[in-house]
Amino acid sequence: MKSGDIRDLAGTREREKLEIGVFITLEEPSRDMVTEAVTAGFYNTHWGQHPRIQILTIADLLEDARIDMPPQSQVSTTVKRAPRIKSTPAATQASLLDGVADTPVVAERRKATR
Repeated sequence: MKSGDIRDLAGTREREKLEIGVFITLEEPSRDMVTEAVTAGFYNTHWGQHPRIQILTIADLLEDARIDMPPQSQVSTTVKRAPRIKSTPAATQASLLDGVADTPVVAERRKATR
């Protein structure tokens, strides 16, 4: 665990266009790690300032520490959503079943896609 880990998190946060990044660790962070986190600045919202990079230890979490962020019911910009998966056409579904052992579920799916 080193300050470079915090720089990597900060870079990833910027690249992915996220507002907040959280580093969870078993050990207490070094002074250099804390300095790197502080230099990332703050995310300003109507609910106040939130550190862009936060370091929490497992001990902190066991003592009920929380991520400093806006209420989730109000803001969804701190959570990156996965892209939707397009449905697979029936012909592709049928070809995916080729070579799969016949079970009642596979047999039923084959019948439905033909």
